[in-house]
Amino acid sequence: MILKDIYERFAKKAPVSVMVRATLENVLAADRLDAIFENNAQDQYCGELLFSTVADIMGLVVCQIHPSVNAAYVDRKEEIGVTVKSIYDKLKGIEPVVSRAFVHDTAARMQAIIKYTGGMAKPPLAGYRTKIVDGNHLRRTDRRIGELRELNAAPLPGQALVVFDPEYRLVLDVLPCEDGHAQERCLLPELLETVERLDLWIADRNFCTIVFLFGIDSRGGKFIIPVPEPRVI
Repeated sequence: MILKDIYERFAKKAPVSVMVRATLENVLAADRLDAIFENNAQDQYCGELLFSTVADIMGLVVCQIHPSVNAAYVDRKEEIGVTVKSIYDKLKGIEPVVSRAFVHDTAARMQAIIKYTGGMAKPPLAGYRTKIVDGNHLRRTDRRIGELRELNAAPLPGQALVVFDPEYRLVLDVLPCEDGHAQERCLLPELLETVERLDLWIADRNFCTIVFLFGIDSRGGKFIIPVPEPRVI
């Protein structure tokens, strides 16, 4: 192994750090990310700029290593080999189905690792797989024009339904929607397709619809969802 002595020193002095890095490098390996893109992209194609490269740049921004995509690009300009415009064009063209597949794949791999290492938390209710779902609207951002940055009522960049597993402490699924003003209930039919037998779904009262509740029951699942307060007319 290259630099074997240095690696072994780190493994002895900071084993957890080495294990975490090795795990992330395995789960987020470039070839796996590119395979996710190739298998799920419908209109966008790979070209000179790989999906794994874009994911790496976004990771630097999300983890606050760099304050922006442009700053991350400047830091790695030589190894990326394309213009910053190509980066932004690629980001704008990534389809929601690709983003969802990315979450699915990484969550499945992390679940297997957590289960193997015994890192699971005690299930909230024995005998059921608890899934907590909530919606998230992407609100104002510094990337919007100045006049709209402080207005939540202005055009929103998007929204998503996110499914969280408290036993694994992982986000298992995400249903992205490019229309930030769409009612999150419009995504419930798609979410309903993921319900499995012995699921326990927890959500707020906005998810309390007859179709969704009966749909969960028909698939052998259970739910804890409050009923909205009746309106006085």
